[in-house]
Amino acid sequence: MSGPAEASVTWAQALAWRMGRQLLDPVGSKSVADVVRRLGAVLSMDESLAELTVRTRRTTSRTGELAAALAAGEVVQAFAFRGSMHYLSPEDGGSYLALRAAGRQWELPSWVEYYRLTPSDWPGFRAAVRAALGDGPLTIPELGRALATHRAYRHLEPVFEEGAGTLIKPLSWQGDLSLGPRRDGQRTVQRLDTNPRWRGVPDLEAAGPRAVLAYFRNYGPATLDHLLYWLADGLSAGRKRVTTWFSGLEDQLAAVDVEGTAAHVAREDLESLRATPPSEVVRFLPGHDPWVMGPGTKDVHVTPSSRRDPVTRKANPVIAGGVVCGTWSHKGDELTVAWLDERRPPRGAIELEADRVAAILGRELRLRVTS
Repeated sequence: MSGPAEASVTWAQALAWRMGRQLLDPVGSKSVADVVRRLGAVLSMDESLAELTVRTRRTTSRTGELAAALAAGEVVQAFAFRGSMHYLSPEDGGSYLALRAAGRQWELPSWVEYYRLTPSDWPGFRAAVRAALGDGPLTIPELGRALATHRAYRHLEPVFEEGAGTLIKPLSWQGDLSLGPRRDGQRTVQRLDTNPRWRGVPDLEAAGPRAVLAYFRNYGPATLDHLLYWLADGLSAGRKRVTTWFSGLEDQLAAVDVEGTAAHVAREDLESLRATPPSEVVRFLPGHDPWVMGPGTKDVHVTPSSRRDPVTRKANPVIAGGVVCGTWSHKGDELTVAWLDERRPPRGAIELEADRVAAILGRELRLRVTS
């Protein structure tokens, strides 16, 4: 896709607009489910960080609200980007799963040899899994024992006893199951199609353009490289496929010049982007927040190179105007901000955000700023 830019904006404007889209400035009043839907995906390898990702974007929140939304079916939990567990919305999550399934990893010779399931075995195997989950969630060992009643899948019982590992993932990608609430500390899996909010896994050619447009709406202005990082590298959807979907959306995307960088944004958002002034808001975010993971930690406009190392190691970033300017942590009754920017730390803005995060955490915290 090529053509002259339809608007020119600064990076400060671009990041301020993106902060608005991601409910960071101003902080939103949307439901837990709507926050997850807006972000596209929320990494859930660490539940405390996942919940903080949502709560920092809500003016009013409470402990346990993300787990409650999962139990109510308002969000779903599945294996998505980079093979990791993510919270997705039941309305839009199927599009990301369709892209993740496009690689058909379960048909690789190594998978066929290890699990003794050929491509032609998978339709029956998937049906057996859905049937086993028909009466409600099961732990993974329980699912293995249920499948072992079928002679064809008896050899898989030890695999499920060990947690099933990668075998659960393609069942998730194809929409057969999702992760359910824990039972006595054990993870469960459950059918997706019993959730009335679940809209299924759409056809790949319908899912692709939908996911592309969603990225530009919530992570724009963005380049094709950003998009390929998110959907091709993150979901193994294939760079050629993603580029084709991007090119096919020419009428729905607008070219934007961001200080010499050729980027795009959804056409319907062009005027609001132009009208957005820069932001100086400070936000404390959890490690691996979508703010930095969506464009990728190599994006120097969000994460300057000198600050990439702590961010990739799951440090909690402090952003000012959308740019990572430090990290924060709390221990005991102390909240420490390590300011990494050359500019003097904006003490007033940092104090306001520290008070907000302390209220979210439900603790009295004494602020300490180092630089």
